[in-house]
Amino acid sequence: MGRERQIRILLAVLGLAGLAVATYLSIVHFEGGEPVCVAGGEGCSKVQDSDYAELVGIPVPVIGVGGYLTVLLAAALPGDVGRFLGLFAGLVGVGFSVYLTYLELFEIEAICQWCVASAVIMCLVLAAAAIRAFRWGGRDGPPPGDLNLQHETN
Repeated sequence: MGRERQIRILLAVLGLAGLAVATYLSIVHFEGGEPVCVAGGEGCSKVQDSDYAELVGIPVPVIGVGGYLTVLLAAALPGDVGRFLGLFAGLVGVGFSVYLTYLELFEIEAICQWCVASAVIMCLVLAAAAIRAFRWGGRDGPPPGDLNLQHETN
């Protein structure tokens, strides 16, 4: 089980990295400032100022904070609950990242470096969570000999 522990640590590190990105973008959103684009350009500002920066009134970075907190919770939880919560968070996170990337490319016509970083982190989360779920999933129950499924005969 030592390797599963390593995967859980990796998920926690990825969750913290994603949480840092989402928190930074949330702070910038609520302060009304412009995100710093590390490589230059105005893509981050254009994405943040777009009509797609909120979903049903919730800023997209705040949704990201919730997603990465879920990843951290999954990393902290042992057993199948943590395994499958992580897999669920990774699947939803990657799906949402694909949707947001589509919007950046085809609707907003700008790329936010922070959003790309978050999408990459979420893809790594999905990969690690899938390894954890498929390799160790279902190993929390009683050993097969203890299932007591044998019927007594007269």
